[in-house]
Amino acid sequence: MSAAGRADHAASDAAAPAYLVRGEDASLVAQAAHALVGRLLGERDPALVVEEHGGPSADDLDVGAVVDACTTPPFLVDRRIVVVRDAGRLGAADANRLVAVLRDPLPSTVLVLVAGGGTVPQPLVKAVGSVGEFVDTSVGIGRERARWLSEHLKAGPVHLDSAAASRLGGHLGEDLGRLEGLLETLATAYGDGATVGRDELEPFLGEAGAVPPWELTDAIDAGTPAEALAALRRMVGAGGRSGPEVVGIVHRHFANMLRLDGADVTSPDEAASYLGVRSSFVAKKALGQTRRLGSQRIAEAIGLIADADLDVKGKSALPAEVVLEVLVARLSRLVRVSAPTGRR
Repeated sequence: MSAAGRADHAASDAAAPAYLVRGEDASLVAQAAHALVGRLLGERDPALVVEEHGGPSADDLDVGAVVDACTTPPFLVDRRIVVVRDAGRLGAADANRLVAVLRDPLPSTVLVLVAGGGTVPQPLVKAVGSVGEFVDTSVGIGRERARWLSEHLKAGPVHLDSAAASRLGGHLGEDLGRLEGLLETLATAYGDGATVGRDELEPFLGEAGAVPPWELTDAIDAGTPAEALAALRRMVGAGGRSGPEVVGIVHRHFANMLRLDGADVTSPDEAASYLGVRSSFVAKKALGQTRRLGSQRIAEAIGLIADADLDVKGKSALPAEVVLEVLVARLSRLVRVSAPTGRR
């Protein structure tokens, strides 16, 4: 190998002493951790290099064994990769033991912490940041989500035309952890590098993924019952959200309007400060809807939500899904009616 070739190989094989893989979607976190370990492993034998620790139970994690692995030079190989699953289960004392390890890490050992099971203690997060790297799998919303999806589709094993890409993004909703497996399935069916259209994609889609809460509340605000009910069914079905949870989402949405009704608030920034929310965009929507509905209809909406809350908790003999559908339909219809703008 030439000197330039050795330099390129060394650059591609470079590793930080520690990594923290984190995000909100457990599937995306697991996929990112798998890809990271694969990159760190290179052509090495995983049986000799990779040590796995942790799991779904706190009893599965022996921090003493992790410390020993991190402080003992590897045998017969040049690198040891120590993977700690569900690092959010670490207690403060155990996290401090790993912080001590990262103060003077072995150059031959890489510690990979995979978030899950709770919140990773902040001292350990800071220690990783001081010597290593974070792998953030958060998708974001709006344009950030669209950009994430576009980038992953471009890097995938098949090419989706615009119609197929749009259909896939809408179908997956929040369940983007399914994307990698679906693309691999399409590559198996049509071949690597194949162009896949909407008709070729359709048989492989399966169940529609969950949608974020604002798709439901936006559809209610627009007074479109069909869209609101479609969003509700995806939240309850694929998303697995319970009846009280959905009622809570709708209640928080209208409770913001109730708080703004009669308040001396004139701008989105003032509304955001008054409501205690970070996004002025969210506050702007709440302020606009408050003015559109007016006091009477906001009060009616709160009453409908209160009744539904009791019904999904057992007051009514109706199934929770029916109660939610009736609530969403009534709220959408209430919004469709031209509302007065007067305050209480």
